[in-house]
Amino acid sequence: MPRKKRMLELTASGDDGTTGLLGGGRVRKDDPRIEAFGTLDEASSALGLAKALSDDAHVREVCEELQRGLYALGAELGTNPKSRKSFAKVSAKDVRRLETVTTELEDAVTMPEGFVLPGSTPASGALDLARAIVRRGERRALALEGLGGVANPQVLRWLNRLSLMLFVLARYEENRAGRAAKAART
Repeated sequence: MPRKKRMLELTASGDDGTTGLLGGGRVRKDDPRIEAFGTLDEASSALGLAKALSDDAHVREVCEELQRGLYALGAELGTNPKSRKSFAKVSAKDVRRLETVTTELEDAVTMPEGFVLPGSTPASGALDLARAIVRRGERRALALEGLGGVANPQVLRWLNRLSLMLFVLARYEENRAGRAAKAART
């Protein structure tokens, strides 16, 4: 049986400042494609924190579903453009799923008017952090699209819907915890 490679051996190929793409090939770690999917990885980590902090089973389930969606989108963005046809893509159905869940969550709580200060609960603060990171990811994906690196129009739609959903999910989390969002008065 062949010896399993250690994690250090697997990452050593990146010592030159490059990383591998799905479907083959290597690019610099500061490539716009890596910036885009790396930002989505950050968002997934923030969702993981929210999931760990929430006492609400539904919030935890939604967070995990969103993490899986971010993983799939990150894989799409991290695929060598020559291999695009080999991997799944975000679809209009995925966008509709976000819209459906957002509507269900919004119907369950009274939404605040105007801007809110994040952090009424630890979990809602993590959800708002995830939303801010997703918004940065959306900007990175838009820049990548401008360079011809995003062929799927559903990518930007999905990210835009996701940022809204995270705002609503944070308010849902606060409601379930009995803590209303504080208004950000300007």
